[in-house]
Amino acid sequence: MNLLRKLLNVHILLIFVPIAVVLRLSDEDAVAIFVTSALAIIPLAALMGTSTEEIAVRTGPQIGGLLNATLGNAAELIITIFALREGLLELVRASIIGSILGNLLLVMGLALLLGGLKNGLQVFDRRGAMMSATLLILAFMALAIPSLFDVTFVELEAFESELLLSEGIALILILLYGANIVYSLVAHEGTGATAEVHHETQWSMPMSIGVLVAATLAIVFMSEFLVTTVEPVVEELGWSELFVGVIIVPIIGNVAEHLVAVQQAIKNRMELAMTIALGSSLQIALFVAPVLVFISLLFEDKLILAFTIPEVVALAAASYVGSLVAEDGETNWFEGLMLLGVYLIIALAFFLLPEAA
Repeated sequence: MNLLRKLLNVHILLIFVPIAVVLRLSDEDAVAIFVTSALAIIPLAALMGTSTEEIAVRTGPQIGGLLNATLGNAAELIITIFALREGLLELVRASIIGSILGNLLLVMGLALLLGGLKNGLQVFDRRGAMMSATLLILAFMALAIPSLFDVTFVELEAFESELLLSEGIALILILLYGANIVYSLVAHEGTGATAEVHHETQWSMPMSIGVLVAATLAIVFMSEFLVTTVEPVVEELGWSELFVGVIIVPIIGNVAEHLVAVQQAIKNRMELAMTIALGSSLQIALFVAPVLVFISLLFEDKLILAFTIPEVVALAAASYVGSLVAEDGETNWFEGLMLLGVYLIIALAFFLLPEAA
């Protein structure tokens, strides 16, 4: 537990914020800027999460739930917006898939493994988890459809039609996401069931807002540093842009939230851990990805939800495995180990996949 507390104390990484700024101003090595800005984003994302939670406690469950749902993946959203501005569409699409994979396989896997080793068999609300799992399967289908039609659209040179398809799907997904939030709030009110744990406020409202604004602005700068060094880093280290998007970027943007989910599982609060893992995956698929489609309209390069075959296959596997875990309302450490095994296999495949693929 002492080791866990040290790992969760990510705020020590704030030292990398000024280091990244100095390296950028000094026009130092791209890899050094990439690494330091990535490490700086981790505690900044944690501060955003803490300040959002503090504000949510004071605004009540309805507004607070909406606030948490909206800002839950703000760090990664900011990173991908800068990637859109730079025209790194492959990186953006890969990070969308990678975030869902990370939450369903890496986060849930670690939560089940460590929670199971400490507490044995753990249980959670099967009904709520299955609803989220069903939505994930639906989201997979929605994201796979434009990918399957991409070849035909390219052959017919029907770019405008393909973009319109992505926009239509994005709008439908956003509406489903909003309906899911409303349904969850109504269901909790009607049954009294909730995965949330009582939180005692520690910051004042002005301080919470101030920290949220400051952390957001800092993430904006760190994200700009990170994204502008992706291409030289990819070239220097020999990584593919697909690997950086699927594995590296999602871990950077979501590591603070990942640690919280694992912590809750170890405390035998598997209900909350599952809510974080499944809820964050849904937010990426039903909210962040569609929003990025519309944000891309502001830039020269437009985002189309057409993913590569490896990405679609990986998403299908993660969605299916995640739904199987949620099916019986029980978890154990071996299920977590299996999820981590699947994630490592996928990560290895993307690492070894040639750039031309």
